[in-house]
Amino acid sequence: MKAFRNSFIMIFVVLTIIVGAGCGGKGETAKGTINLKLGHALDINHPVHKAMEFWADTLKKTTDGRIIIKIYPGGQLGGEKELVEQLQMGTLDLTKVSSAGLEAFVPEMKVLGMPYLFKNKDHKWKVLNSAFGKELLDAGSDRGLVGIGFYEAGERSFYTKGGLIRTPADLKNLKIRVIKSPMAISLLKTLGASPTPISWGELYTALQQGTVDGAENNPPSFVSARHYEVCKYYSLDKHTSPMDVVLAGKKAWDKLTEEDKATMIKTFDISVEYQRRLWAEVVKENFALLDSVGVEVIIPDQAPFLEAVEPMYEEYSKDEFIGPLIEKIKAIKPE
Repeated sequence: MKAFRNSFIMIFVVLTIIVGAGCGGKGETAKGTINLKLGHALDINHPVHKAMEFWADTLKKTTDGRIIIKIYPGGQLGGEKELVEQLQMGTLDLTKVSSAGLEAFVPEMKVLGMPYLFKNKDHKWKVLNSAFGKELLDAGSDRGLVGIGFYEAGERSFYTKGGLIRTPADLKNLKIRVIKSPMAISLLKTLGASPTPISWGELYTALQQGTVDGAENNPPSFVSARHYEVCKYYSLDKHTSPMDVVLAGKKAWDKLTEEDKATMIKTFDISVEYQRRLWAEVVKENFALLDSVGVEVIIPDQAPFLEAVEPMYEEYSKDEFIGPLIEKIKAIKPE
């Protein structure tokens, strides 16, 4: 009788587990390991790559090894354009792209390419953490792209081979590499330079061979790509603050439960705090290295640059698409 009762209990437990497994609904954690591929174009020493590794580790620990992100850095799976297209096709799950490179897919991201858009870093993050920032992340949903969040990408400034950029006049007729972004190209033309789109992987050689006279980027990118070996002048005019945007492909995202989506975002947000601290540390190290190798660094007066870009604001404030976005950002006042 005891053996029968024990057998009955065992059968009841097994049936309960089977029925429970078959009744998964919205919000229930999926069973089995979920493997996600993340591709990006940055060097493995870049703070953004390290933050994504931190995210993957945090996510794995939080889910007891059930959700695993495998990262393919350094353009192994293609450049930014190709990576976004792979998300849309469903052959890649996650990527990190610059908001400038995302403009062709999500036009709303153009607003982040406006020069001198934010008063300071605190203002920038107040904007990005607001409902407006969520609006930007959601803007690609009907294009097969799900915005997960932003990583710090600093401010972009000019570095050149031939001399310091002290005023916009120093940029006249210089061939400056830019990302393939309408806003970046517009900005360089407004400042009097000759914008020259070149892929990131080809830029070092282009600088060596004189295809371009210089480029513009943040300190970690300037240093990690070793462009300081060719360009000995760095002018911190800090003309734009585009962000690094982490995206999921909608096809991959829709396969996750609501609980898993929430966990992905929560752990990503933890990695953002880590990345911002790491970014500040790395930038300090970058300038120490630049000083040691003889790169001349200045902080030029921003006033002439602000005056020079006024025509861009006059033009885009009238734009039916970008104008309202600029006004929304202006309405979010700095602390």
